[in-house]
Amino acid sequence: MCLAVPGQIVEIYEEGGLRMGKLDFGGTIRRVCLQYVPTATVGQYALIHVGFALATIEEEDAARTLALLESLGEIEGAFSGSESVTTAAQRGAP
Repeated sequence: MCLAVPGQIVEIYEEGGLRMGKLDFGGTIRRVCLQYVPTATVGQYALIHVGFALATIEEEDAARTLALLESLGEIEGAFSGSESVTTAAQRGAP
């Protein structure tokens, strides 16, 4: 099964001729290739699969997707080998 996880774009830069970015996944910051979403801007949410942004999505859709993944226990697996991910409940979100 393939899984695309939403993250918020916090920085956009160029590296090696490619459009790159740093995205926030509930407190975990990861480098992501933004080449496939040339109109993405800082503050937007993007769906990420194996380090590539596939599309931008609305904040409400990102929140719903993250809540669903958290309830299924999938969000932790998406970041295996990295520092723990802060859940919405741990952040005090409703």
